[in-house]
Amino acid sequence: MTQPPLPFRIVNWIGIVDQLASTEASRVLRPLDVPLPQFILLNHFSHRPEMERTVTAIARALQQPQPGVTKTVQKMVARGWLKEQASAEDGRSKVLRLTAAGQARHRAALEALMPGLSQAFDGWQEEDKQHLFELLDRLKVWFDASRDLPRR
Repeated sequence: MTQPPLPFRIVNWIGIVDQLASTEASRVLRPLDVPLPQFILLNHFSHRPEMERTVTAIARALQQPQPGVTKTVQKMVARGWLKEQASAEDGRSKVLRLTAAGQARHRAALEALMPGLSQAFDGWQEEDKQHLFELLDRLKVWFDASRDLPRR
């Protein structure tokens, strides 16, 4: 049997790493009572905590169905991790912002995840980790910028 093309194998490997890492993250975050979908949203908000976002914008950024994002957001608002208010631009719409409690929960989750993540990179040179990050970032930027382009 021949190997699939290298681009497929690379993205397939990334998908396998994601599945393994997500399963482990769920296990590690369980004692903190942070389900993975909520951690993903905390992480999304933590990059720019001052920025307000709508559910529609979050769903588009994460490429997730809006009803699922709405359900996760509602749970996070109830926990006080996100603050919800009417949009100043469109009264029918609500905007969300990460709260101090949400930032604290995100930090606690990262602290819980770091021992396992650090262990995964034991023996790696710092420049190897940096190079891998740069290559993955390049791939992520391409997929993000190309998400709406027609495919050949």
